[in-house]
Amino acid sequence: MEKADADFVKEKTGFVIGGVPPLGHRTRLEAFVDEDLLQYEAVWAAAGTPYAVFALSPFNLVKMTGEK
Repeated sequence: MEKADADFVKEKTGFVIGGVPPLGHRTRLEAFVDEDLLQYEAVWAAAGTPYAVFALSPFNLVKMTGEK
């Protein structure tokens, strides 16, 4: 496995690096959620641009991404 480059990220997600939200991607991607996030009341995620974020509970993040 290697790090994705900017072109790959844009092609697969529809978003630029720095603004990739946890869902709403162009293609279905496997998501990984770090279990350590579950200890927090809220986490922040990119909201489609490098200049916008939104807060959500880590449990909602897991639910929204379909991960376990």
